[in-house]
Amino acid sequence: MQTFTENASPEQGPPRLGQLQNLLRIKGVAAAIVPRTDIHQGEYVASCDERLAWLTGFTGSAGFCVATRDKAAVFADGRYRTQVRAQVDTDFFEPVDWPETGLADWLAKNLPDGGDVSYDGWLHTADEIEKLRKRVEGKGIEFVCHGNLIDQIWMEKPDPPNGPVRIQPDNLAGESHKSKRERLAGELREAGHAAAAITLTDSIAWLLNIRGADIPRNPVVHAFAILHDNARVTLFVDDKKLNKEVIAHLGEDVDILPYSDFTSFPVKLDGALRIDKSTAPERLSWLVGNMESRRFEWGDDPCILGKARKNRVEISATREAHLRDGAAVCEFLAWFDNQPPGTITEIDVVKSLENCRRATNMLLDISFDTIAGSGPNGAMPHYRVTETSNRMLQDGELLVLDSGGQYEDGTTDITRTLPVGNVNEEERIAFTRVLQGMIAVSRLRWPRGLTGRDLDAIARYPLWLADHDYNHGTGHGVGVALCVHEGPQRLSRKSEIPLNPGMIISNEPGFYKEGRYGIRTENLVVVAEAIPLEGATGTDKLCFKTLNFVPIDRRLIAREMLSDGERKWLDDYHADCLKKIEPRLSESARKWLNWATSPI
Repeated sequence: MQTFTENASPEQGPPRLGQLQNLLRIKGVAAAIVPRTDIHQGEYVASCDERLAWLTGFTGSAGFCVATRDKAAVFADGRYRTQVRAQVDTDFFEPVDWPETGLADWLAKNLPDGGDVSYDGWLHTADEIEKLRKRVEGKGIEFVCHGNLIDQIWMEKPDPPNGPVRIQPDNLAGESHKSKRERLAGELREAGHAAAAITLTDSIAWLLNIRGADIPRNPVVHAFAILHDNARVTLFVDDKKLNKEVIAHLGEDVDILPYSDFTSFPVKLDGALRIDKSTAPERLSWLVGNMESRRFEWGDDPCILGKARKNRVEISATREAHLRDGAAVCEFLAWFDNQPPGTITEIDVVKSLENCRRATNMLLDISFDTIAGSGPNGAMPHYRVTETSNRMLQDGELLVLDSGGQYEDGTTDITRTLPVGNVNEEERIAFTRVLQGMIAVSRLRWPRGLTGRDLDAIARYPLWLADHDYNHGTGHGVGVALCVHEGPQRLSRKSEIPLNPGMIISNEPGFYKEGRYGIRTENLVVVAEAIPLEGATGTDKLCFKTLNFVPIDRRLIAREMLSDGERKWLDDYHADCLKKIEPRLSESARKWLNWATSPI
């Protein structure tokens, strides 16, 4: 499933940038923004929407480029700062640390006389553009929607995806789409909204209990939907993706229109349309607002929280997926520990792990391209091995292995850091600090109402004691048989969404020493009601329940650094790994698991 070709083309960046800058002169604009997102504001996009990579060579899943008539910059966050410098021609594209340096600040500095900045209103949210306009007030800079300039110079653009749609069974979804539609329609009526626009592909997949194949690793379909207050849905989708069974599943209450019709919005409404300011394309609100007898009001995507708060059936299903996946990872680890240093490469690791997941006979796809970074490659949090970057694993190195699978009953994501031969004390101490942060989050009990930003620092505390840190969030939301990155819940300094029972989130602190090594340990956890403790004076607490059960490598732990409580947590966790996973393993992997889960 995973390929290892080099997707970045840094050498193509300068001539393509020259074409864009020439177009800026023709259009009479001072600059243009080229985002990573597509019309659905997705983190992962189809090949036809890889405009940022096409222009610059940068293939990260977050970032953007801004080009003026004589210069250009690529903005990337902490996950991609090493990668962006390797993938773009820095003589033509200035790497900018984002969000420390914002787009508005960069524009103000590089457009001292002001000017028009071109953007495509279908690729930015209204909230995003509104904030940018406020930040450049008084600087003579205007954001102007000129359509998509990249599409005007990208002559060999791939065709749009045309993957088939399949049904997500009610016995895995836990609720029929009729029930979901009726429940959410009632909420629309209470809010006084005639309908709601749904533009996120995973929201549509969740609402209608369907899955697609338009985005690699993410089982979603390119579609838009309007949920009406009478529980009917207008679905904009290419009907070639729908077979008879899917059409029958959708039923008479779902009207199907061509995907392309959405940009003209031919829907009649007898009241206000709800549009999510933070997820819907800015151009949609402009379009509706300029149509006679139609109006819109800002409001949340009605599917957002329902999708995030998994029901009991979904949690039960994804637990089974994680046990199956955990057994596959343990089979791989048993194999890995028998490979001497200097005999296998990063690509060998990826292929072997994928084969172990395939052997379950239930793998639909991997949930993202496996990150298998050894030595200095491990210092890039979102490293993707290619035939060019592939390294032989050498004695004394660390391997960061971040991977996951897509199954009909769940989406998995797990990271383990593995030793290759004998590892130095420095790495062991850093690994233990990361582990302490991961354990601290796993053991948390907190009052209902707290958000991801309230808890994020707890994972960082052991690292902060050594003046260490990591430039990514501690955790992201995860779907069930959906996207491995799912909002709105996060463990992050930026997250203001209260954590609620049923939300699945990753717990993945790390540490990265550029040019040397990387460390990350990750489990997925689900928010649950906490059982009151004996003698408790405060109740109504929440806690995390772990979903992944794969041993954490004891050879990397500086045991003397762990407290009694941390050691007990680790021993209990390993006992659970043995109990839950051993019956699913081959004889050789069972022997390995018994050794790997020995108490410390």
